[in-house]
Amino acid sequence: MLAAVQASDEKAYAEIYARYSFSLFSVAYGKLKSREVAEELVQDLFEKLWDKRRDTRIEQVKPYLFAALRYGVINHIRAEKVRTGYELFCRLHHPDTDPGTESTVAFNDLNEALAAGLQHLSEKAQEVFRLSRLEQYSIPEISARVNLSEKTVEYHLRKSLKLMRAYLRSFLLTAWPFLLFIR
Repeated sequence: MLAAVQASDEKAYAEIYARYSFSLFSVAYGKLKSREVAEELVQDLFEKLWDKRRDTRIEQVKPYLFAALRYGVINHIRAEKVRTGYELFCRLHHPDTDPGTESTVAFNDLNEALAAGLQHLSEKAQEVFRLSRLEQYSIPEISARVNLSEKTVEYHLRKSLKLMRAYLRSFLLTAWPFLLFIR
């Protein structure tokens, strides 16, 4: 069946979806307690499976799907913790802000900090960082897009992440106690 999916057989893909989507949804819902998020994670998982059907080598479908879902759930939980911590940080540093504009202020603060941090990076490191962290491209996709080897892309990504962490340290040190509290 996997070979058929890799050959763009939509019936085989529909069979895999029919066979595993409810089980995947049940696991995601059990972890996240949100129907909408669980549905979204499962839909994203199957969309990625179809989009990368020719590039990804999968030995067994079921273990692959459940492992991918596990990572999707973990990434969602991490993103929620960071978002919640950042909202708390903004509330504490902008107490006069009404709740309606709070997210706008937080978004603008974060954008300004990222833009300022990116100015400290080389042009290639900026491009690799943007493609990886802001546009969610994988390392092989970035490599093809910027015409660099995957090792060079990894180097630029490591370097840019290290420099961005150092640049944003004051924000992270302020927000860290709140992120620990949220865990």
